[in-house]
Amino acid sequence: MQSVKISRRESAALMNSLTAGVVPRIGLRHIAVGRKNEVNAFLHDLATIEDGGASFRLVSGKYGSGKSFLLQMIRNNAMERSFVVADADLSPERRLTGTKGQGLATYRELMQHLSTLTRPEGSALESVLQKWISSLQTNITKARGFRPGAPEIVDAVSVEISEVLTDLSEMVYGFAFSSVIEAYWRGMKTGNEDLKQASLRWLRGEFNTKTEARQYLSVDRIIDDQSWYEFLKLFAKFVAKTGYKGLLVFLDEGVNLYKITHKQARDSNYEKILTIFNDTMQGKAQYIGVFLSGTPQFIYDERRGLFNYEALRSRLAANRFGAQGFVDYTSPVIKLDQLSAEEIYLLLERLCELHGAYYSYSCPFGEKELTSFINTVAARLGADQLLTPREITRDFLGLLNILHQNPDLTFDMLIAEKGFSVKSAELNPEEASEKDLFAEFDI
Repeated sequence: MQSVKISRRESAALMNSLTAGVVPRIGLRHIAVGRKNEVNAFLHDLATIEDGGASFRLVSGKYGSGKSFLLQMIRNNAMERSFVVADADLSPERRLTGTKGQGLATYRELMQHLSTLTRPEGSALESVLQKWISSLQTNITKARGFRPGAPEIVDAVSVEISEVLTDLSEMVYGFAFSSVIEAYWRGMKTGNEDLKQASLRWLRGEFNTKTEARQYLSVDRIIDDQSWYEFLKLFAKFVAKTGYKGLLVFLDEGVNLYKITHKQARDSNYEKILTIFNDTMQGKAQYIGVFLSGTPQFIYDERRGLFNYEALRSRLAANRFGAQGFVDYTSPVIKLDQLSAEEIYLLLERLCELHGAYYSYSCPFGEKELTSFINTVAARLGADQLLTPREITRDFLGLLNILHQNPDLTFDMLIAEKGFSVKSAELNPEEASEKDLFAEFDI
């Protein structure tokens, strides 16, 4: 097996995240396998957004099937293509709307995780503003022959900001938004740190009352639980004017909306999804993509899921011809199926390379060991239900860790351990006659 070049930072992030069963933020390209059609569908969405359109996608898959991994991979690719991205995990405290400010909490989380290629870890709001405003200042100074530090620059840039953002004034929050950007510029140029921070607080949705906003910024609007999505649409159009391709919003753990026990509260969140869907599909939004992931129950359960909301069910229903084995990747819902045997084999190869690179040794596993591991794990877990990329990754890295820490052990000794090689028939006697998955698997 050939060694690969992975930086220490990337290999550490990959090993720590994968061993813990969470998605790493960097280095995903080293272990990505399969999902070609799904990735191409997202790349087509990015092209649409770059041209001024909008997109909405639901990613459906079981726990551990790779939903978060896919979204993270698209997020990283989008930053390389000069998009601004924002991501948040939904939770009981962070929803799309709620009586206790859960929608605003989601917005604040998105703004905290706002990222660009130069600020991939988040908190990129101020850098986006500074980059654009500094560019305006430079162009105006050169065009008008101002000397550096001339007082006339402040008013000249303020006028330019207003002119550039004129068409945003027709949108909700447009005038207030332009005023806040101009206030940020004045605070930045005059050294008024309070004015700068007040502007950033407003943009991050941290003002609780309109009175407070008027006191600090002379604007009478604030971002609240009901209107945060409208501001995201405005911000998406703004970042396109600053030189970026658009704004992508990634919302993971949609199942937390499904878990809301109160029907009216749950339906209010589903109605927000409907609003986002309609805006993006009907051309009301520009330069924005919203990608939401959740379990099949969250989407298809007709009692509590999205399909319980009739307006969403009619829009998200699968292509009728998909029942014949064909997949329509232009559908709003992308279903993540189980990885094929060949894709799992390739994943294990890459994990073996990663482990060897991290611990500075040559991973000795070949076709025999990898195939044996796949068949053993598939039988133990009951592949139809539980053989997910997350489970097989954690098991395989655990095996590599034990072997690396105990040189006297061999692969055959460890794989034959009774606790590891429990057959699916032992877990579920009703399936004793079922053929083990990959029993006839060959490379």
